[in-house]
Amino acid sequence: MNTESTATRAEGKTSSGSVFGAPCWVSLMARDLRAAQDFYGTVMGWTFRPARLGEEFSVAVDDGRPVAGIGALAPALQVAVAWTPYFAVQDADQTAARIRERSGTVAVGPVAFVMGRGALAADRDGAVFGIWEGQLLTGWENWRAAAPAWVRLQTRDAFEAAIFYGEILDWACGRPGCCDVEYEEEEVVLRSAGHVVARLSSGALEAAPDPTIRPRWEVHFPVTDVDGRVSAALRLGGTVISHDPGSSATLRDPDGGLFTLNSRTTGH
Repeated sequence: MNTESTATRAEGKTSSGSVFGAPCWVSLMARDLRAAQDFYGTVMGWTFRPARLGEEFSVAVDDGRPVAGIGALAPALQVAVAWTPYFAVQDADQTAARIRERSGTVAVGPVAFVMGRGALAADRDGAVFGIWEGQLLTGWENWRAAAPAWVRLQTRDAFEAAIFYGEILDWACGRPGCCDVEYEEEEVVLRSAGHVVARLSSGALEAAPDPTIRPRWEVHFPVTDVDGRVSAALRLGGTVISHDPGSSATLRDPDGGLFTLNSRTTGH
């Protein structure tokens, strides 16, 4: 057991070990933090507060609860602007080793922060994701029930991807608290404590010129007014990738970050 996990429990905080294998956070790495805050503050109605990860990071807040992180890309990092899900793990070093052993890539980290340790990685088909070991942000202990965001992997083969992620994140391992994996309507569905927290879908094309159909993790935000937010995004320089009026929309922010809006009434 590492020191961070022990300290986290001693402080009475919720740690990544309590929800291991499940998505525990979503974050956008933007080129201009202030511009990103302006865009998402208007489109999503979010406010922002400082994060304990440093001055170039902020936490988006909706109705008093944390929804997502937004940080400024370090110039030295050669990564694209993107919304990225982070998965809770009990040991970041061990998980990073598993990723490499299974032909994935660890691009950054594990890096130590005040609240824990994180790393940025990509699976065998190039879909980018993060791992997090340590204290969960206050308010995200109940993220499964509150569902401020959920994620879907668009990948070449959902079953192969489920095996890859299952092996590195201990899905369906039989230990108390692990995520369950099921097959529903031609998708692999990930559940944590009975809540759907992720879906894996086949059909992405690794070499596709269109980045929206390459393997990638999609970040979805449930909202009350999809169409109004689409209009706001367009006014601020965003781009509509797809739009089902009243139901859902996939947008690209002015910096290039893709995200999806879903009506709260349609679920996921």
